[in-house]
Amino acid sequence: MPVIPANLSSTKSWRKAESFAGWGFMLPYLILFILFRFGPIIEGLFFSLTRWNLIGRPTFVRFQNYTSLLKDSFFLISLRNSLYFVVLVAPALIIIGLALAILVNNPSLKGRRINRTLIFAPYAVMSTVVGVIWNWIYDKNFGILNYYLGFLRIGPIAWLTEESIAMVAVAITTLWWTVGYNMILFLAGLQEIPTELYEAALVDGAGSWNTFKKITLPLLRPTTYIVITLTLINTFQVFDQIYVMTGGGPGTSTLTLIQYMYFQAFQNYNLGYGAAIAYATFIILLALTGILQIFMKREA
Repeated sequence: MPVIPANLSSTKSWRKAESFAGWGFMLPYLILFILFRFGPIIEGLFFSLTRWNLIGRPTFVRFQNYTSLLKDSFFLISLRNSLYFVVLVAPALIIIGLALAILVNNPSLKGRRINRTLIFAPYAVMSTVVGVIWNWIYDKNFGILNYYLGFLRIGPIAWLTEESIAMVAVAITTLWWTVGYNMILFLAGLQEIPTELYEAALVDGAGSWNTFKKITLPLLRPTTYIVITLTLINTFQVFDQIYVMTGGGPGTSTLTLIQYMYFQAFQNYNLGYGAAIAYATFIILLALTGILQIFMKREA
């Protein structure tokens, strides 16, 4: 019979103790996760297969809610508006966020810390406050934006009550509010790039554009993928600013998927149908991020 060295036995005991300690530290979070995240996810999936208005017991209807979505004109309008919002906001958030990160990462720029703080500061403001502020800015009669446009003999423009431009107005607000977050992510990625590479490029006589194309963009690829993914997810699920600023109007011009889900579940009390909208949104978003991942891998 082989003899187990004492030190090996103690090592195994120590590893077991570490394992138990690790699970002990994780247990409180796991309990909270199961109770408040995983549990509601499963419960929501069950409700999406039912018809329920908070009175009585849910009636199991299988996939009827999901098939009804394909015939629901408001769902299709909200899907179109959500995709339109993504197209309006996501590219601008990514491009401007990267440009600002490069700007505030420049060592020759004075007051870099102050500039970073000023750009990121709007992101720390609550969404309701942002909505109220920009409602005042966009006001047709008393808004500061129309006041200054008046000097150019433009307007007054009904930014939030005209169907053709209401979504654009919300997009501008979102860009002002959240671009600082993307800037911080890109800034973190830029600071991971060794400065020696830029010094070597400078010695070789590479111009700013070639340095950006050959050094910055390739080494910033992992950060770029994260930023694009997060931006896609966040813009597709837009709700707060639309709820405060337009409520989905005028008409249905700013009605998005999450807004429509809220309307069905918490105003019409059609919880089963609202849950189906939420899971349909999740499936669409999963497909979009999957396509994005395939595209990014091909570009790598």
